[in-house]
Parts: sequence; structure tokens; C-alpha cells
Amino acid sequence: MRVSVIGCGYLGAVHAAAMASLGHEVVGIDVDEAKVALLRAGRAPFFEPGLPELLTEAGAAGGLTFGTDIAAVAGAKVHFVCVGTPQMAGEFRADLTYVDASVTALLPYLRPGDVVAGKSTVPVGTAERLAQLVEPTGATLVWNPEFLREGFAVNDTLHPDRLVYGLPTDDDGVVTPAGEAARAALDEVYATPLADETPLVVTDYATAQLVKVAANSFLATKISFINAMAELCEATGADVTRLADAIGYDNRIGRRFLNAGLGFGGGCLPKDIRAFMARAGELGVDQALTFLREVDSINIRRRERMVELAREVVGGSLTGKRVAVLGATFKPDSDDIRDSPALSVADGLEKQGAHVVVTDPQGVANARAKWPNLHYADDVLTAAQDADVVLLATEWAQYRALEPDALAAVVAHRNLLDGRNVLDPAHWRAAGWTYRALGRP
Repeated sequence: MRVSVIGCGYLGAVHAAAMASLGHEVVGIDVDEAKVALLRAGRAPFFEPGLPELLTEAGAAGGLTFGTDIAAVAGAKVHFVCVGTPQMAGEFRADLTYVDASVTALLPYLRPGDVVAGKSTVPVGTAERLAQLVEPTGATLVWNPEFLREGFAVNDTLHPDRLVYGLPTDDDGVVTPAGEAARAALDEVYATPLADETPLVVTDYATAQLVKVAANSFLATKISFINAMAELCEATGADVTRLADAIGYDNRIGRRFLNAGLGFGGGCLPKDIRAFMARAGELGVDQALTFLREVDSINIRRRERMVELAREVVGGSLTGKRVAVLGATFKPDSDDIRDSPALSVADGLEKQGAHVVVTDPQGVANARAKWPNLHYADDVLTAAQDADVVLLATEWAQYRALEPDALAAVVAHRNLLDGRNVLDPAHWRAAGWTYRALGRP
């Protein structure tokens, strides 16, 4: 099938390459000429494991092209809208400028029977509004939310844990004939994962739009819950990691994402839960999501607490102290620094007078562009040279594998802050280090 992908950022570039690898003829469209030039050359404009190989293979096979001219989508059967929905400046609401512009730009090229598949995360009600624009062309709008994890996006696209189709329904909730035809087109697009027995949920517009924000809100709540427990553990002398182990054995709760530390960041969870709250307010049901305000607040407090902990470790004042921050990205296996807890803490340390040196395997260039007030190093030992305290802020595998003696050879003082609770305290303390972490005695 010939398909188009509008927007070639984290979601769109991966989706385009993955669809081409499944045998479809794919054209990717983006307004960023530099990004398009990289993609045409088979190079990923951001770090995502497995994507360069996928781009190279798909490009060599001739089934994947990229451009800036929307007219290139003509003749495609399914058009995937994959543009960003950032948080509006000064507000919690999602900015739908790019979604609206993409659908509007598609209209002249839509034919009867075509499918416009929204994948962007949008406030509930958006699909219903956009459907009114699409329907006069004879095409059908569906909502097909994405569930990608940065660092695992290629696998999550080729081998998703579920597929969701939000289809148009009549007043009785029955999928319309146009919706059934659109479903058949999506089934053809996703024939390979469906053949692998990927679960498929077919539902209405509203439910499909709620799935992603509900999932992100639940995940954010789970992370903030254990971080709230970390605050209690600090006040009582309890150990939050042992607490998480104990409650995680309950299969109703589970151990995954019960890892106390600096909390969540990135381009999805923070802005999605805020947009969810804003939309609930517009619908008059804001009380249903008031708990998300505390989820967001707990998440921010963990960053502030880490700055306080650093100040305690170095004797009460950060002025003139050298701090090595290991990690700049919001998570490992990514170069994404959006709403990064690591950089938020680094900036907080610098504002209290510390000399902060940040290192990261992939995120230094992006971090330097956005946070020029900080200092940067290409490797851990350079960053930790003469440091008064070392802070592990992003749990990259190479940081988790660090040996205390190697780091001790370059630092001024053996003070370690484990911002992700991933290191062995006994191992580091045995090597003469002062080990501190959020929620641990």
C-alpha cells in the first residue's frame, strides 16, 4: 500500500521507516528541510537505536522517500498524522497548531475512500472536530494512537503490544460503513503485526483519544506514588527500594516503574498529564483529575530535593563546589533532553553557586544548545575531575557499570548521589564513598 506520514520527528520518522520495512511504499513529509535532508541520506536526525539501520535498508529497497512538499502525498491510500502536540506556553493545554495545519494541508489531496489516521496525542474531542474537515472529501478520519517508548521505538512499532483503532460510529455506537472500510485499510497496513497476534482494540473516537493520555497518566501516577513514598522513607529512615520490592510482589501492583528517584520527564508524560487536566477542566470534570496535580507536584519536588541533598553532602553550601552530573537526557538510550530531570537538577545546582559539569553519551550537544550556562564533558572521568560530588542523574548502562575505584582516582571528594537508585550502596561505601539516594537511609 502507498502511505504517507506527515511529520517526521520521533514518532513520524520511526513510523515511516517501519512501514516501509513492512513492504509499504512510504512518503514522509516534514517542513524542516535539514531534517528531511538527513532522512533522505539515511541518517536519523535524533538518536534512536535501530533507526539508522531501518532507514538505510528501507531507502535501499526504494520504498521510502522524504520531502517537504505536501503534494507528494497524492495517491497515498492512508495518511498518518504524526506531528507534535507540545504544551502551550504559559498554559497546560496542548498546542494543536501542527495537527490542524497538517490535516488542512492534506485536504486537497484526499480522495473518496482514503484514510487519514491520526497518531498524535490529542485532547479528546479533537478527532470529532477534524472529522468534519475530512468527511467532505470522501475520505475517513480514524484515530490510531501511538505507544512508543524512546529507546525502543523501532521494536514498539514493528512489534506493538497493542493496536487501537478509533473509528467513526453512528448514534447507536455502531461503526459506520466508512469506518469499516477504514478498518480494512488499517488491517492491510498492519497485516504483519496482526498476523503475529498483536491485540487489536476497535473503538470509537473518544475512547481511542483517551487511551494514550490515560496510559501516560497511570504510569506517571505510579512513578510519583513511589516517589511520594520516598519522601516518607526519608522522614522515617525506611528504605524505599526495599519497600518497592515488598509491595511489587503483589501482582495487582507489580514492580515495574516502582523505582524512586528523580522522576519522569521527556516530551510526553509531563505535557500529556497537564493537557489531560486542562481538557478535563474544559469538559467540566476537572475534579476527576485533581490527583494529577499532585502527581506533577511530586515529580517536580524530587528534583528540588536532589539539589537540597547535594547541598547537605558538601557541607551546607554549594558555592564554589564542583559537581559532576552523569546524564543529560530524560532517559537512557535517547538524546532527548525535553523536560529532563537531570538538566533541571544541574541548573538548580548551578543557580546555587556550584560549578556543574554535565556528561552524557548522546545528549551533550542538545543540552549545550539549550543550557549554555552549564559546563560539559565528553566522558565521565573528565566530568568528575576534582569533583566534590558526583550525581548519577540518568541511568545509562555505562553509568550503572561504573567502578568506585576508577572514579575515586579523579574526584576531590568521594561523595556520590544516586539519583536513580540503581547502584549498590554497599559496594560504593566499601570503597570509601559517601552514598546518598532519595528515599534511602
